Amino acid sequence: MSLLRRIEGSRPAPTTVPGAPEAPPGDGRKPPAPPAGGPLSQTAAPARDGMRDTRLQLQTKIINNLDPRLDLSDVKAVRATIDEMFNRFIEEDGVVITRVERQKMLEQILDEILGFGPIQPLLNDDSVTEVMVNGPFRTYIERKGKLVLSDVTFRDDDHVMRVIERIIAPIGRRVDESKPYEDARLPDGSRVNIIIPPLALNGPVVTIRKFPKTRIMPEDYVKFGTATAEMMEFLRACVEARLNIFISGGTGSGKTTLLNIMSGFIPEDERIVTIEDAAELRLVQDHVVRLESRAPNIEGKGAVTIMDLVKNSLRMRPERIVVGEIRGGEALSMLQAMNTGHDGSLSTGHANAPRDMISRLETMCLMAGVDLPARAIKEQIASALDVIVQISRLKDGSRKITHITEVQGIEGETVVLQDVFIFEQTAFIDGKVQGRLRPTGIRPKFSEKFEAAGIKLPPGVFGNLNADLLR
Repeated sequence: MSLLRRIEGSRPAPTTVPGAPEAPPGDGRKPPAPPAGGPLSQTAAPARDGMRDTRLQLQTKIINNLDPRLDLSDVKAVRATIDEMFNRFIEEDGVVITRVERQKMLEQILDEILGFGPIQPLLNDDSVTEVMVNGPFRTYIERKGKLVLSDVTFRDDDHVMRVIERIIAPIGRRVDESKPYEDARLPDGSRVNIIIPPLALNGPVVTIRKFPKTRIMPEDYVKFGTATAEMMEFLRACVEARLNIFISGGTGSGKTTLLNIMSGFIPEDERIVTIEDAAELRLVQDHVVRLESRAPNIEGKGAVTIMDLVKNSLRMRPERIVVGEIRGGEALSMLQAMNTGHDGSLSTGHANAPRDMISRLETMCLMAGVDLPARAIKEQIASALDVIVQISRLKDGSRKITHITEVQGIEGETVVLQDVFIFEQTAFIDGKVQGRLRPTGIRPKFSEKFEAAGIKLPPGVFGNLNADLLR
């Protein structure tokens, strides 16, 4: 994005979001209430407003004096220029503020010009895993699996819209009255969803799913209590033995993170094709082809869907196909790929349990528009899938792999499932879920594929069924 375009997006503007309804009283559009313990003192509010006005005046002055030819990619040089101008204007205008206030004001101005405005500090905070902007006056964050209201606010709807423009412009996406919602990503790969008025009644809504800066490893999952060492060793064997695996879970349960971990088990000498709506997978292998779907242009043309990319990937000699998330008719294309020699494929989908994931896959196959009987779809699923991994976010915010389930086949009209590992919740004490991750003691039928691939699992990885029954 050019400097001039970004700066124009930072200028205060009195206009409102096109199509935004008038906010009725009590609809959540009002600024946050004063902190508990009584109203703001008569001096506190004017002081806060005065600081904001001073910052806006300095910000406008800096923007007006910046050279539009400055290269924004040279962040160090731009920061130095803004720092020098900020200090000079502070002295010229005789602004009296403390050193702490001065540093805070400078950082806010830098965030407005170079970053994503008020939410930039949240994006820099590694303890924050999700940022949810609910209009200009309410921004929630997720920490340790819990949602809390932050003290971050925007001036108005237009301020939020300018930040949205900075997010989506570099990747060629758009949001306006004709297309009031969009998926995007930040430069670091974080996933962004945007929806604006008139669909969003509280003002523009931005949801950012952050990913840790350091890659989460299998041993981290064991340390966090998300899985046991035996479960991760079993999943590694499943990937190396080229089983077709589906990761199931609810929103925010950690499906993509688990997909990243499991994709890391794919051998280095295999050609991998990844297919996503917004590219966020971080595979460590060298031979990876990354494909990303494309939204229609302003004329409603030029869209490239996940289904289109799955079909095209079959002509690219893939040894592994990894689809970030299946939501619709592409499910049928993916199952057909799994059934026609492209084994070892991985994907994710939304469901609350392995059995629910089977039902969801049946429904999504019908969305492909192909007139197939229900029995034929069930047979496709039963023959294509080998393993369903269920990951869940529990009541206390922790994440667990609650099921690793084998797809054994079909009997009558039912796809037969058998749990290999499960999480048993035993109690909920002091806001913490108590339980244990354990094998069911049943050895999966596809164990012979491990042997064929020369994979030997540690003794007792599947547990001892008799010992469990005696407890």
